[in-house]
Amino acid sequence: MSTSSSPPDSGFTDIRQGWIDRWAPPSVRPYLLLARLDRPIGTWLLLFPCWWSAALASPGLPDPWLFVLFAVGAVTMRGAGCTVNDILDRDFDARVERTRARPIPSGRVSVRQALAFLVLQLLIGLAVLLQFNATTIALGVLSLVLVFTYPLMKRITWWPQAFLGLAFNWGALVGWTAVRGELEWPALALYAGGIAWTLGYDTIYAHQDKEDDARIGVKSTALRLGDQSKIWIYGFYTLALLGIGLAGQLAGLGWGFRAVLTLAILQLAWQVAVWNPDDQGDCLAKFKSNRWFGWVVLAAVVAGRTL
Repeated sequence: MSTSSSPPDSGFTDIRQGWIDRWAPPSVRPYLLLARLDRPIGTWLLLFPCWWSAALASPGLPDPWLFVLFAVGAVTMRGAGCTVNDILDRDFDARVERTRARPIPSGRVSVRQALAFLVLQLLIGLAVLLQFNATTIALGVLSLVLVFTYPLMKRITWWPQAFLGLAFNWGALVGWTAVRGELEWPALALYAGGIAWTLGYDTIYAHQDKEDDARIGVKSTALRLGDQSKIWIYGFYTLALLGIGLAGQLAGLGWGFRAVLTLAILQLAWQVAVWNPDDQGDCLAKFKSNRWFGWVVLAAVVAGRTL
C-alpha cells in the first residue's frame, strides 16, 4: 500500500483537501478524506431533515442541544456511510475519473484499515444515539439497514437515488421522535417530501458520472431519465415542496412558514432552469446549492412556529 498522504493526479476529481491538506497530520488525512470531511455538503443534506423535523415538532424554538447532537451524528454517520460505500465500490471507483483518487482505490487506505475506521465511526454514532429516547434509539438502529444496503442499489436498479432518499431523510423521523417520543403524520409527510428532494438533487449529481457509469455498467436515474432529466427533476422538486408544505400544515405552522417557503420554491426552480446536465462542474455546483434550500426550509419552519 502507498504511504503517500496526497491523492494522485486524477483529472476531474471529487477530492477537496483544503484544510485537511494544510492542518491534518499526514497519517490522518486519508481517513478524513474517506469520511468526506473535505466535502461537507453531504453532511448538510443528511443533517437538514433532522433539524427540520426537530424544529417542526417543537412548540417554540427548537432545543439547541438537540441540534448539536444531530450535527455530531450527521458528521459521524455520513462518514460511516461513505466508508461503507467506498469499501463496496472500490473496484468501480478505480474506473471512474471523479472517484479514482479516493483513499481506497488509490491505495492509501486498505480495506482492513477502512473497516477498523468504520467500527470507530459506528461507536461514536452509538454514543450519540444513546442520548435520545427509546423510540429514537430504535429508529437509529433501523437506519443501519439503509446505510449498509444503499451502496448495492446501483448494481440492481436504475433508481439508487430513491434508496439514497430513504437513507438520507431518515432524520425526518428521528428528529420528530427525539422531541415527541412517537411518530406522527407530520414527520411521515416530511420524510416523503425529503425523499423526493433527494431524487432531484442526486439525479443532478449523478449526471457528473453518466459516461463512466454507462461504460462500467453502473445504474442511476441520470442514465435512466437521460435527456428527460430536467422534466423529471421539476416533478421531484414539486413533490418535495408538497410534502414539506403538508408537513407544515399538519403540524399547525403559521403564515410565516408559507411566506418563507416561497423562497425555497424559487431556489429549486432556479436550480433546474439554469442547470447544464453536460457540464460536470455545473452539476456539482447545482447539487451543492441545495444547502441553501435546506437553510431556507429550516428558516420557514422556525418562522412558522414563532411568528
